[in-house]
Amino acid sequence: MAAPVPPFTRESALQKVRLAEDGWNSRDPAKVSLAYTVDSHWRNRAEFITGREQIVAFLTRKWLKEQDYRLIKELWAFTDNRIAVRFAYEWHDDSGHWFRSYGNENWEFSADGEMSHRYACINDLPLADADRKFHWPQGRRPDGHPGLSDLGL
Repeated sequence: MAAPVPPFTRESALQKVRLAEDGWNSRDPAKVSLAYTVDSHWRNRAEFITGREQIVAFLTRKWLKEQDYRLIKELWAFTDNRIAVRFAYEWHDDSGHWFRSYGNENWEFSADGEMSHRYACINDLPLADADRKFHWPQGRRPDGHPGLSDLGL
């Protein structure tokens, strides 16, 4: 099945969000970068990124730091070529300290469905191991696993 392209419907926006979540949970920077335009513009926290090469470099650094990364994204709103999501992910640093990072992203897409702009606001919360909620094996979140709203997040 082809990836959804604008204009988005509720169903195609939900599919686009899940495809993005699946891609990021792969933790494969080269693969993830292909979902973005060649000249995609990002703001991630206080970092500004332009183009696939910088996306790959950013994600490589990110997943070296954020170990055992597991992400859930949830559709917040959409229009013709834009989607807003909220998300949470859990990870630990090289000292074994766990965190849950919460945030919102605003996405804009080109006519062919690649993301041309991504603006992310993210906050990190230290997390006790006992408070973790994302326990699936590394990779894609299983279809039956609860989403953010189901988990009370």
